[in-house]
Amino acid sequence: MRYVAIGDSFTEGLGDELPDGSVRGWADRVAAGLAAAEDEAVEYANLAIRGRLLEPIVTGQLDAALALTPAPTLITLNGGGNDMMRPGGDMSRLIGLTERAVVRCAEAGVRLVLISGADPSERLPFGRVMRRRGDMLTAALREVAARHGVDFADVFNDREIRGAGYWSPDRLHLNAAGHQRAAGLILTAMGHPTAAHVADPARADNRRLLGEARYYRQHVLPWINRRLRGESSGDHRTAKFPVWTPIS
Repeated sequence: MRYVAIGDSFTEGLGDELPDGSVRGWADRVAAGLAAAEDEAVEYANLAIRGRLLEPIVTGQLDAALALTPAPTLITLNGGGNDMMRPGGDMSRLIGLTERAVVRCAEAGVRLVLISGADPSERLPFGRVMRRRGDMLTAALREVAARHGVDFADVFNDREIRGAGYWSPDRLHLNAAGHQRAAGLILTAMGHPTAAHVADPARADNRRLLGEARYYRQHVLPWINRRLRGESSGDHRTAKFPVWTPIS
């Protein structure tokens, strides 16, 4: 099996940091789960980069994935989260881009799994807008998957993962527990039933006034400043596993 993950920070693994400062994430965990299920090493590449919009994912990243030698046998695709955070997000355009990627993979003879990202909206500013757009995108992705006969992993509608114990301090990215749960959901959707991780329920969602002020200062304002400057958190970054890497 040769597995490539393409996407944004969700697929890169942001929030699931290792002691050396690198990130792991659900896709790395899925690669290990596939190796265990297949009882053999899996060749793995992860081309996802934080901050990426859907169009560069389904063009540049998908181009690079299909150009790997030897060719991939499996690709997972998630994207659109960063698009939904921009004003006036066009859901129909996102679906069109996704469907074209589905067709490209089918024509290349590569198995594709579509994935909806986890829902962060309960603790985010303008969370209702994010939830509404996420609901629309997830429902449309399900229809695309059914129409083309590809697997679909719906992490967005998993209510458990919306709890505070699965999220990083920025409230936008999953933490290690969240990535572990997402990996279980995705492996199960791929046909490898895996118990979904459950986080410690004792963790509180602390939203006191000083904590909220700190959150806006450390996470929301820097995000706004990047948008105003036309910058992305992924600028000048490269994929963490751009070539085949054996996972045992």
